[in-house]
Amino acid sequence: MILVTGGAGYIGSHVVKKLVEKDYPLAVIDDLSTGHKAALPPGIPFYPIDLLEEKALNHTIEKLLPEAIIHFAAKSIVPASMKDPLGTFYPNLVGTMNLLKAMQKFGTRTIVFSSTAAVYGEPEKVPIEESHPLQPTNPYGESKLFIEKILSNTASAGNLSYISLRYFNAAGADPGGEIGEDHDPETHLIPLVLAAAKEKKELTVYGNDYPTVDGTPVRDYIHINDLVSAHILALEALLKGEKTGAAYNLGNQRGHSVLEVIKKAEEVTGKKIARHFGPRRMGDPSVLVASSELIKKELNWKPYCSDLETIIETAWKWHQGKPGGYPK
Repeated sequence: MILVTGGAGYIGSHVVKKLVEKDYPLAVIDDLSTGHKAALPPGIPFYPIDLLEEKALNHTIEKLLPEAIIHFAAKSIVPASMKDPLGTFYPNLVGTMNLLKAMQKFGTRTIVFSSTAAVYGEPEKVPIEESHPLQPTNPYGESKLFIEKILSNTASAGNLSYISLRYFNAAGADPGGEIGEDHDPETHLIPLVLAAAKEKKELTVYGNDYPTVDGTPVRDYIHINDLVSAHILALEALLKGEKTGAAYNLGNQRGHSVLEVIKKAEEVTGKKIARHFGPRRMGDPSVLVASSELIKKELNWKPYCSDLETIIETAWKWHQGKPGGYPK
């Protein structure tokens, strides 16, 4: 039994879909604060639990006795974490510690952790390798780094086997168009760009004075299905007793500026996208581009669909097929 926390969210639901295809028995915990039950395959055991609800969480872990956990559940919006740090620190840290305590109590020793490239902060060099100094510039990144340290210390005490996966910018949608990205409010660039194209609204570009090729922030976009395959590889490595304590970057190893993303979206959709420049958002680094050579070498991970055109095409297919997103 594999338990997926935050499994009704954007990344979690895509991982759940792949686990089902691979015939893993599984269950999902999600408080549905940002996730959607409609994103889950029918028949999946589902528990609408907040990880802060320690009694309900313990009861569920005791009932399921999962062999391993893939942990996505978190508050993950950078601007929100800057405005209300405790609103990110408390659920992320306390929720994860509640989960780890329940795991210890009922004998689950394996966890794949959803971390972030935000643990690196403003990079000293790009592409960013896992050995780069860890110096987050926002509370969201700080919370994920704290959790990585908690996992490391727990593992050192002999009580845990884990892998941390540091995402860069997850994007795109399942190519079949069944599931995709639906946040409220939406803060991710590609769905915002596509919404502007579809609804003929003006897009706000936050900052045009960064030290980049066109003054807009540069990010590394990775297709959601390539991200999914890395989670499966990490899970399978841990279940074989391998690679515990590892941290891996997940990116495309190529950066695209905001204006480059807009231009490619215009090509894919055939629509002109109006935009204007606003002030920078606090906590946003200029450039985040991954080196993913370590996970390629150690887990034989290969991204297959992370070129920008494919990412935008699959996202556009989802948004056209589900114009209102998931049923509310």
